[in-house]
Amino acid sequence: MASLSSVSLSASSSETSIFPSTNRKLAVLPTAVRTFPGQTIKKTRTRMIYVAHVQPPDVNRPHSSIRSTSFNVEGTRNTTSLDEEVKVDASGMEVSIKLPLPLFETQSSSTDAETYDSASLSIAVIGATGLLARTKIFPALFALYYSGHLPEKFVIYGYSRKNLTEEDLRAIIAPTLSCRIDLHSLCRENCEEKMDAFLKRIFYLNGGYDNREGMSNLNTLMEEAEGKFGANRIFYLSVPEEALIDVASSLAEKAQTQRGWNRVIIEKPFGLGSFSSHQLTTSLLSNFEEKQLYRIDHLLGRNTIENLAVLRFSNLVFMPLWNRSYIHNIQITFSEELGVQTSARYPNGYGILGDVVHSHIFQTVSLLAMEPPVTLDGEDIRYEKVKVLKSIRKLESSDVILGHYEADSGSNFRDKNNPMPTYFGAVLYVDNARWDGVPFLIKAGRGLKKNRVEIRIQFRRVPGNLYHKDGEHMQNLDTNELILRDVPDEAILVRINNKIPGLGMNLEASELNLLYKDKYNVEITDSYEQLLHDVIDGDNHLFMRSDEVEAAWNILSPVLSELDNNNVTLERYNFGSKGPDKAANLWAKHGVQWLAD
Repeated sequence: MASLSSVSLSASSSETSIFPSTNRKLAVLPTAVRTFPGQTIKKTRTRMIYVAHVQPPDVNRPHSSIRSTSFNVEGTRNTTSLDEEVKVDASGMEVSIKLPLPLFETQSSSTDAETYDSASLSIAVIGATGLLARTKIFPALFALYYSGHLPEKFVIYGYSRKNLTEEDLRAIIAPTLSCRIDLHSLCRENCEEKMDAFLKRIFYLNGGYDNREGMSNLNTLMEEAEGKFGANRIFYLSVPEEALIDVASSLAEKAQTQRGWNRVIIEKPFGLGSFSSHQLTTSLLSNFEEKQLYRIDHLLGRNTIENLAVLRFSNLVFMPLWNRSYIHNIQITFSEELGVQTSARYPNGYGILGDVVHSHIFQTVSLLAMEPPVTLDGEDIRYEKVKVLKSIRKLESSDVILGHYEADSGSNFRDKNNPMPTYFGAVLYVDNARWDGVPFLIKAGRGLKKNRVEIRIQFRRVPGNLYHKDGEHMQNLDTNELILRDVPDEAILVRINNKIPGLGMNLEASELNLLYKDKYNVEITDSYEQLLHDVIDGDNHLFMRSDEVEAAWNILSPVLSELDNNNVTLERYNFGSKGPDKAANLWAKHGVQWLAD
């Protein structure tokens, strides 16, 4: 009968252990044990590795055997055993150990319910070396980790075609990470430790140019870390439009888990028009269920957008006024000082229409105008949003102004041969009982005078206003407004008419001001952080469903058709101005003055 000898196993992989029966040392090679962040194998006096059937090796030939390993995982009281292949060379001095060591295996048995309750989370960033991933996605994931909003058991995989090591990727990401300055944070003092721990959770895979093979390799890596228990996965597809269908179909076939949910985040653009969008949607729905798809628009993760439903449906002061009887018009502004080169993402020349209007502007309109949902469940909200989009009247060219700014001669944002719209001015009408006849004025532009993102709800004039004419005094009263401002300083403002203190009856328009930076002593979360948190929670109300995408393109289809046929003249405007001069005529045509001007 073979003798049994015991040796200890160390995660450091640099120690040697005595092998008493042969008086030899077994060298545990540095490459023998692959450990994952958050996992430590402890030495223990009570849990040893028992090596069976090991005899002094024949000096003339290599020797191999099988041994069973028992070890404890830090942070648990559980012990796991694995069979290892032990190979000793002719000198008897080297041992090669193959340990398929799962990162998240913390129990030896479980029921199905326990499996999913203790599920791990694997996050794959496809296109991990791109600008978006480096500057937005990874910093947002770290912010969630830093604030305690990632599950305890998670690992992140960077996936691209570049020949990098894991340390290379971590070195690229590290400078972009920062700890939120929050007076209420209990962990702000150990920022560097948090960064180091987070970076150790990031691994890298060169997917190559065969996406099917790359996704299969990614699946192998994920399974290696997940072990045999519940496993949920998020795939963030930060890839060019032309690669999206192939990447998504390869992912669906090769990288989905069968032991938890799979969620796929898709960056804009959601097609380059009605036809390409339909092709993309058809491909996605042939590989995934609708509930798995999260079409992300970072502008929708802003706190102002999140707050729309709260203001509308939790304040009785607004609920009865939110209709055509009391609201005269609604003005939505998206104004940026800087110009942005969008030709690479929108080669068909749609510019700001595909980048901002199709998703952000129309989603804002739908959240403002939708009926109260049955519940706050994402599907109930999206059902009401798509009803609004389908009720929006198709745009006529007479109700739209497209512009392109005249940049400085040295600017690289100007394409003289094929200028794209950098300005979109339009008047929308929602043809339903609540909003019949109420104009929704849209101004979205780049290269404008100010950075401003806000929503203005202008109410109707007071009927039979006693103060409109009062003896000797003519009172030119402003109408009441509700202003929801995101940029430059997030605020909620209510404009009312008020008497100026003193003798006489002199009135002025005053603002009731809720300025967030004065009221709340917290740092506003980044929009990517908010939306990634929603994906993890399965909250999809700020992500466009397939029918929403189609309905939004249908609204724009007359304008896009005119652009395709070169029947639209882009109005030129100076960089740093208010936009095309003709925009004022458009607002006046519908009886509205643009109040922000």
